[in-house]
Amino acid sequence: MKSPALAWPLICLLLAACTAASPTGNASAPASVAASASVEEPTPTADPTSPEIGWHLVEAAGPLPDAREDHTLTVTPDGSTAYLFGGRTADGRSLDDLWSLDLATDTWSRVTGDGPPARFGHNAAWVESVGLVIFAGQSEAAFYNDLWAYDPAADAWSQLPSGGDAPVARYGSCAAVGPDGRLWISHGFTSDGSRFADTRAYDFSTQTWTDETPAAERPVERCLHSCWWTDNGAAFVLYAGQTTGVFALGDLWQLIPGPRPGTNSWSMIGPGERWPPDRQLPATARWGAATLVFGGRGLDGTYLADAWLIDDAGLAERLRLEGPAARAGAELIADPVRGRMLLFGGRDADLAMNDLWAVELPTR
Repeated sequence: MKSPALAWPLICLLLAACTAASPTGNASAPASVAASASVEEPTPTADPTSPEIGWHLVEAAGPLPDAREDHTLTVTPDGSTAYLFGGRTADGRSLDDLWSLDLATDTWSRVTGDGPPARFGHNAAWVESVGLVIFAGQSEAAFYNDLWAYDPAADAWSQLPSGGDAPVARYGSCAAVGPDGRLWISHGFTSDGSRFADTRAYDFSTQTWTDETPAAERPVERCLHSCWWTDNGAAFVLYAGQTTGVFALGDLWQLIPGPRPGTNSWSMIGPGERWPPDRQLPATARWGAATLVFGGRGLDGTYLADAWLIDDAGLAERLRLEGPAARAGAELIADPVRGRMLLFGGRDADLAMNDLWAVELPTR
């Protein structure tokens, strides 16, 4: 997959807070995040020479999953299947169902069998030789720090041991598999109202956690954010979310791994001059050497429907993509085999959704 160019002309082209009672307004933010609130969203302008591309609603076949938000959707390495797990319905019911989406035919199928307890706000990743891995999350008053793996070949779930410096139970964390094959997680929120600023990594060969939190400056405690690894595997990136007294954040940080635990270092590289408005619970997915960001909830609680590309240098560009209604807690995945991105679910102020949208993005 070639990388998208953020110098394109602008193309005419996503719920919960971290507490039961969502903080509102923009209370005093820590110095490390206050700068993001002052960045205004640029007004996109139409370009008649831009390709005629945009979102379109996918008429998926098979029985449809229930409408939900704060779920996960994870693509297999061969690009054939995406696995949907858990989430929460509009009436607050936590889900424990597993679904497969055949990406060649856009067909949903329910996968039966016992697995993790119902949850939302968890993380998921595909791990080579392990399968679909689920970490943490919340179900009503229960918070989790467990690890589960689903092996499609055996059609079976198993709970993985959690030795070493295991993270405190949490929801609203973020996770991504690093170039070292470990599952890296960072930040999150737990039952006593605490937010975290730690970073930990799970080694699947030793089945142990290592505390990778830098001793020096780090992103402020938060939840409902996103993270990913840069295309060259050099940095673990953390973006947006919510912290105590500030409903939405817009800062971007990179963690550069050191030669041993305790020598990692965070540095803030965004917001830049052109930057997405602050948000929590955005939908994000990698596209080449950039990340597509869609929706979420803004600083004033508004549900968003804007789309942005943020490249690995921290440069952002708004895309004119008309399509899905504003929402938060949706899931976005890349389907490079078919040259598209897919967005599923999420919710707005009134209802949860189970619609599936696709957009084809140009590459060069």
